[in-house]
Parts: sequence; C-alpha cells; structure tokens
Amino acid sequence: MRFVDTNVLLYAISHEPEEAGKARTANAILDGGEVGLSVQVLQEFYVQATRASRADAITHDQAVGLIESWLRFPVQETSTIVMSAAFATCRRFGISYWDAAVLEAGRALGCDVILSEDLDHGTDYDGIRVENPFAGAASL
Repeated sequence: MRFVDTNVLLYAISHEPEEAGKARTANAILDGGEVGLSVQVLQEFYVQATRASRADAITHDQAVGLIESWLRFPVQETSTIVMSAAFATCRRFGISYWDAAVLEAGRALGCDVILSEDLDHGTDYDGIRVENPFAGAASL
C-alpha cells in the first residue's frame, strides 16, 4: 500500500490546463486503489481545495463529498503515537513537522512508499521511500 499526500488529492480535482498531466496521474493513482490517507491529509485537502483564492476552488459540499468518497481507503487517525513519532522524525531528518506527520501516518498504516511532490524523491526515511508520481508528468 502506498500513502498519498495532499498534493495528489489536489491534482485529482485540478482543472488547470497546465496541470492536466498531473490530474491524470493523480486520478489513476486513486482509481488504482491500494492507497492510504490520513486525517491530516484530508483536512489539508479541504482547506486548500475550498480556498477562495484558488483558481478552481470547489464548494464546501463538493469537498466534503470527495472526502467521504475517499474514506473507502484506509485512513490513519491523528494520535499521540503518530504525533510523537513525527516529532522524532522532524528532528532526525530536519524536515517540517507536517511532512514528518505524513511520513509517520504512512508508517502507522504499514505503507512503505509515500507519494508526494513535497518531499525529496527517492529519499528513504527509515524504511519509507518517497516517490514523486508527477516527475515527468506531461501537461497534455
């Protein structure tokens, strides 16, 4: 199982022409199943997808509907165990707490791959490898 970061969900709803390739890639990932999410990722999606300054913002009801549909995937709850592990990962690797929380939520779900364009592609964080699924995604 691969863990999906917020940017995958945001590209899945993008209608921006320059993001067409990333949108196709993101939707293929979600359609393929075998992915995990976290409450943090779903919360970040809601905030960013409904942001008034977003060119292709969606409504509250649309965002909630999408999030409810994604609950078919395993979702890691926010917990003190995940939070404490994220603190240690943040310190050890010098990354932001939020990125560390994504890594640790993925680890808690048993994922060995994090799909994200926010972390360094190919980096291994104690057994969890980051893959940027959009590296080379065409815009057409």
